[in-house]
Amino acid sequence: MAVQGRPFLLCLLASASLYACTEGAKPSHYSMPFNRSSFPAGFIFGAGSADYQSEGAAHIDGRGPSIWDTFTKKHPEKIADGSNGDVAFDFYHRYKEDIKLMKIIGLDSFRFSISWSRILPKGKLSGGVNPQGVKFYDNLINELLSNGIKPFVTLFHYDYPQALDDEYGGLLNPKIVKDYVDYVNFCFKTFGDRVKLWVTMNEPNGLSVNGYTTGSFAPGRCSNYVGTCAAGNSATESYIVAHHLLLAHGAAVKLYKDKYQPYQKGKIGITIVTNWFEPKYQTFSNRKAASRALDFYFGWFAHPIIYGDYPQSMKTLVGHRLPKFTEAQSKLLKGSLDFLGVNYYTTNYVESASSSNGVNVSFVSDRQFSPTTDKNGTPIGTPTALDWLFIYPKGIQQLLLYIKEKYNNPVIYITENGLADANNSSLPIKDALKDSLRIRYHHEHLSYLLKAIKEGVNVKAYYAWSFLDDFEWDAGYTVRFGLTFVDFKDNLKRYLKYSAYWFKMFLLK
Repeated sequence: MAVQGRPFLLCLLASASLYACTEGAKPSHYSMPFNRSSFPAGFIFGAGSADYQSEGAAHIDGRGPSIWDTFTKKHPEKIADGSNGDVAFDFYHRYKEDIKLMKIIGLDSFRFSISWSRILPKGKLSGGVNPQGVKFYDNLINELLSNGIKPFVTLFHYDYPQALDDEYGGLLNPKIVKDYVDYVNFCFKTFGDRVKLWVTMNEPNGLSVNGYTTGSFAPGRCSNYVGTCAAGNSATESYIVAHHLLLAHGAAVKLYKDKYQPYQKGKIGITIVTNWFEPKYQTFSNRKAASRALDFYFGWFAHPIIYGDYPQSMKTLVGHRLPKFTEAQSKLLKGSLDFLGVNYYTTNYVESASSSNGVNVSFVSDRQFSPTTDKNGTPIGTPTALDWLFIYPKGIQQLLLYIKEKYNNPVIYITENGLADANNSSLPIKDALKDSLRIRYHHEHLSYLLKAIKEGVNVKAYYAWSFLDDFEWDAGYTVRFGLTFVDFKDNLKRYLKYSAYWFKMFLLK
């Protein structure tokens, strides 16, 4: 373990301004008018990761291949740098070192996902449980707890066993629901005595679109009029997959609440990703487009889970291609959560767009809006290393107030919020650690989050994405989201960034 940045820490401790030692910073602007004590008692501050993005150890100790192992090998051209998660930042072997860093910062909780393929290499209980995989997660959970850090487990974060895709088409087949429930039942039974926070799945809306409409994520399916894919149907598959994911979520929550929650006393929810959407111009059609955007992104999953059915705008625009819930399924889904996980990064302008009139239809054409990141040549916020991520912190407040009003003020956990830097290999590490833009990002988003709480939004947690620089899906290693720098050129050494020390000061009691 290599940890640098101590001179900055000493500077922080000696300074009333947490930005005073950051090159080019303005202390008067960056002084901290609030800290963790400004938030409600018991509010959780943490950071996150996901198994394929972090663990590595992809082909050892009994782990079976996942759809992301297959996708990155077959389609390296769809990853910005042609890379994969075979090694990632080797969390599998270095988790103890990394937990020490979490403790240094003072995190309350660490959010991670369990690799279905590491627990059940064939995807099914009948295919055998991998004891080495179980041992890894047992050890990880115990190490977190021994350091006073709450484990927050995501049961499914994009990567499911390739064996299920090979056998019956994976998420396209309703058989996935039973196999998923068997898998999560094993996890509840095995780890639930210590894990008290569960997410059934991360960003199922993102997976449904990127994996089955555009083909940019595993398993890489789409129609040829949308992208370059070996197979797929962009008009139907994302809706079918989303439907099965919702049914799997509902069944998992029922299982947990009926069988485990009464004595394990944990909580369970789901995490949905969405942007906030602003009408590009204050016209009726643009305001309707913004409302429609929220239905198609957020309401696609939130509406069935809160109310038992899809948003009316989706039912109208997608028509017969949108699956229908039976009465029993609707009842299963309605209210199937203890909390709602929200991943927020940025905001878009939207304008109304015309339909495709039944030609080359897909999720993209069905929604009938066009997102943009600028208006009259002016960007919506400060640009970043990712062309889709502009800094618009007010959006988190607006989104939370919308959820409060639209979805009966559920308990909310911000399960991801963060900023990516470009991975500049020519930049000296000492300069790469000076991530003042990330500090600004978190400072401003937490400020607007606090405003939302004061306006009655029931937010209980905030998790920064991500704890360490990792494999960022189709961006590969071209960007860095971490509070901790990983030197991918020198034995994966870790270095706390300035933002990590900023959080350390923020979290001091």
